[in-house]
Amino acid sequence: MVGLKRKLFFLLIGLLLLFAYGCSGEAKKKDTKDEEKDKVVRIGYQKNCPFVIVKGLGKLDERLDELGYKLEWKEFQAGPALVEALNAGSIDVGRTGNSPVIFAQAAGTPFVTLGAGKPKFYGSGILVPNDSNITSIQDLKGKTVSFAKGSSSHYLLIKALQNAGLQYSDITPAYLSPGDARVAFEQGDVDAMVVWDPYTASTELHANATLLTSGEGLSTDRDFFIATEAFAKKHDNIAKIIMEEVEKSSLWANENHAELVEMLAPILNLDEDSVTKAVERREYGVDKIGEEIIQEQQDIANIFYELDIIPKAVNVSDVMRK
Repeated sequence: MVGLKRKLFFLLIGLLLLFAYGCSGEAKKKDTKDEEKDKVVRIGYQKNCPFVIVKGLGKLDERLDELGYKLEWKEFQAGPALVEALNAGSIDVGRTGNSPVIFAQAAGTPFVTLGAGKPKFYGSGILVPNDSNITSIQDLKGKTVSFAKGSSSHYLLIKALQNAGLQYSDITPAYLSPGDARVAFEQGDVDAMVVWDPYTASTELHANATLLTSGEGLSTDRDFFIATEAFAKKHDNIAKIIMEEVEKSSLWANENHAELVEMLAPILNLDEDSVTKAVERREYGVDKIGEEIIQEQQDIANIFYELDIIPKAVNVSDVMRK
């Protein structure tokens, strides 16, 4: 009887040890999977944004690979969708325009701004058909104007209307992505279209369009490079490497227009003439975030709040890395 009890005792001990080992093994597997997931950097980008050049040159992939990180690229047609993905945790880092970051902050998206691009207002603007009777911003009163809601074009339009003595309510907005807006524009379903390069350039060259006004004097239309708070805090070194490569690739882009056009045309699925027009009227690069850039963004936020476009007032400096 005593022998049987001893056997049962050791059997129980063995089962407990086996269970403990199994749990330990599963825990180690989970830790390994979490570590592998933590070594993946997901970057969101838009067509013709600086990240397209970074991606095309491939240097960032090489640098992160040396550190054991895998890089995943995810394309978005407009900034609002990109910041939604950032909020949902689908991407870690992204580049967008000056307005989507305001909407993201107002929506409570936890992010930080890693850097700001140089002004690129010449390639953004309001387009009308060549045969349109719209010859001034004042003529937009009562017209239907397409733009991506929450995008840099949204703010550009508001500023253009204000400068012309009109109100936002004086036009009928058609919230369309750049691709859908181009179709509506060519079919005559909208009277004007507000968009950014390379869509502006392509529409000017191939859709019988005239640039009624560029963004000059209305908006700097900067790029903003953003990251989730969690990523920026945990991977500050990677965030710095990403911005280093944005600066290096921007320098290359400014000095090698012909090679840049050759790179971008197939990526953007556009003809070289359109890409050349877009490339030649912008300067790539990163500006240091200071009071001027913060004030530019605060002005946008204030206008959106005053017009009830965003639900609450925001202090843009709260998400800026100076």
